[in-house]
Amino acid sequence: MRERRLKLERYRKSADPYPAEVKRTASVKEAVSAFSKLAKSNKILWLAGRLGAVRAQGGIIFADLKDQNGQIQLIIKKGETDNFDILKETLDIGDFTEVKGTLFKTKRGEKSILAKQARIIAKSLRPLPQNWYGLEDTETRLRKRYLDTIFNPEVKEMFVRKSVFWGAVRDFLKKESFFEVETPVLEGLPGGAEAEPFKTHHNALNRDFYLRISLELPLKKMLVGGYEKVFEIGRIFRNEGIDAEHLQDYTHMEFYWAYANYRDLMKFLPKLFRVVIKKTFGTLKIKNQGREVDWGKPWKTYDYYELFKKHAGLDLNGASDSELRKKADELDLKYEFSAGRGRLIDIIYKKTVRSKLLEPGFLVNPPVEIEPLAKRSAEDPRRVERLQIMAYGTELGKGFSELNDPIDQRERFEAQMALRAKGDKEAQFLDEDFLEAMEYGMPPAAGFGMSERVFSVLMDKPIRETVLFPLMREDKK
Repeated sequence: MRERRLKLERYRKSADPYPAEVKRTASVKEAVSAFSKLAKSNKILWLAGRLGAVRAQGGIIFADLKDQNGQIQLIIKKGETDNFDILKETLDIGDFTEVKGTLFKTKRGEKSILAKQARIIAKSLRPLPQNWYGLEDTETRLRKRYLDTIFNPEVKEMFVRKSVFWGAVRDFLKKESFFEVETPVLEGLPGGAEAEPFKTHHNALNRDFYLRISLELPLKKMLVGGYEKVFEIGRIFRNEGIDAEHLQDYTHMEFYWAYANYRDLMKFLPKLFRVVIKKTFGTLKIKNQGREVDWGKPWKTYDYYELFKKHAGLDLNGASDSELRKKADELDLKYEFSAGRGRLIDIIYKKTVRSKLLEPGFLVNPPVEIEPLAKRSAEDPRRVERLQIMAYGTELGKGFSELNDPIDQRERFEAQMALRAKGDKEAQFLDEDFLEAMEYGMPPAAGFGMSERVFSVLMDKPIRETVLFPLMREDKK
């Protein structure tokens, strides 16, 4: 770094090493794609990018010039540029460089640009690591993601693919006449999910707020307000543990569809997933941990009660809370003393049932205790009209026939608050503002949500590796 700072000062005496204006007229990819035509016409081009290698041999400097989508050999000859000597003294690997020149092929057939002018446009003061290739320290790669994307093209491409993924979701919903909105990140009460929130303080209002844990309640208020198809793609925040499938700060999508129910979702969602997967990956056959799934095949339907009885050995129609606790203890599951029936069922399900569901399908009609915001089943009021998209032994999205009975909703909120009073930090708050909106009348509706975990599962990677800058433990170095 000391040597690079000295080079910076030498270069600064002749030119600005950090100019504001760049004259680039083409990307490297564009230059390489039209190479024959441009070389034949001897057209002058302005290219810019980072130097991936620098080799000086007498009166010639060879370098690899890289931008986001391409690479070309750069050749700077003494006598061709008036600043050759200063460039030879000061150019380093990692420097961003602008070049004006013409395209040609070397005797070895390598596509190159011969510089007529060249200058540094951003001097790199810190040398790129020499041993990055093959680096296995995930923590280091995630902390220095900008280096990861420099050295690993597949990582760089993954984030381009992730943008395609969310773009495909957005495009599909808009074509289906859904209206995209933005709702507040700061909420007076967190709602729409069972999760512990992050808390913050608003100085100007002198009031505590929570970072949202869901997009649900504000979007449902929009149904009250007369919108029939709404969606949002945004960040949500949950103060939970770290593992391969969960983040505390992540992108989430929810949509709400008036005059529809969960059966309508079961027709709609396979279309959404197939379009998004095809656009993102170019195929509907996707592997995860060696298990290939064909998303083009008809999806299965799994009954929650049947699978629970089969794999957990308990009939939820008659199993008591004490039997659920006994089963949880047998499975060596951790749970709070305050855990209610819904929480016990959920942790047993995750241990005994979830990993068995490998083929794409809908897990439907769970007990009302585990879903405070879904409509009760007309056939069995102990169950709710909820679906979960399952594949590879994990959940990839959740949808409901939305509860729109404000009296029933209040009772369920009160049950949640009773659990919170016993110490359950993830139980939902009773939200009077939301209940007031519902009392004006909310149409029957279906709702669905999925997070960026869907992308990570389809990429067959832990979710932290599919996030550009994940939250990390403090670096003690």
